[in-house]
Amino acid sequence: MIQSIERALHILECIANAGGALRLQQIAEVTQLKATTAHNILKTLTALGYVRRRHSDTRYYLGDRILNLARIAGDDSGLRRRLRPRLEAMAEASGETVFLAVPSGDEVFFLDAIESPQTLRASSQQGERTPMEGSAIGLLFLAFMPMLRQQLLSLHASRIGPGIVGEVDRIAARGYALDEENYLPGVNAVAVPWLEDGELRAGFGVAGPSVRLSSSRLETLAALMTRLCQD
Repeated sequence: MIQSIERALHILECIANAGGALRLQQIAEVTQLKATTAHNILKTLTALGYVRRRHSDTRYYLGDRILNLARIAGDDSGLRRRLRPRLEAMAEASGETVFLAVPSGDEVFFLDAIESPQTLRASSQQGERTPMEGSAIGLLFLAFMPMLRQQLLSLHASRIGPGIVGEVDRIAARGYALDEENYLPGVNAVAVPWLEDGELRAGFGVAGPSVRLSSSRLETLAALMTRLCQD
């Protein structure tokens, strides 16, 4: 076996078994590694996005990339069932097409959706996958998953321009994403994050014709959806 890989995986397992967070000294004690050795491995895991630190917190947490892998291997149907009542509430309140999406590798996967009953409406895209950059929900994921953003910027810099980077920064600051006919002509959308223990697990979106979803309506829906996510 390759010792460095074995030690790194042991550290990840220790953090997971402890509920998702451990301090350096605790990690060193459980893995029986020197603190300097454990720290060096954690630096590499942090750089790769498999562990992360939070502001003013000395503990190490499981990072975006490993949580994303866990979601891909996990129970999507369970998440869909658990969040369906919130999706239904958003559909009733907005009258537009609503959807639940999750990050899947470097793509957006549309896990669930309810189409608007109106004749002129946005399609649901349920079961489809789309690139992360461009759509409101994809930019939302990039804003709330820094390591995923860094990974995509390094791998696909040619298709992710400075305009997208600036918009991602604005989304992170205000807490939700807006799309006014950027992704699809004639269609506007808004997306808000679903967070658990401070980590993004999924995103909710509302999309519809731009003639109905004005800028002010999008802002109103953002506030409503955020409130439904917090109830």
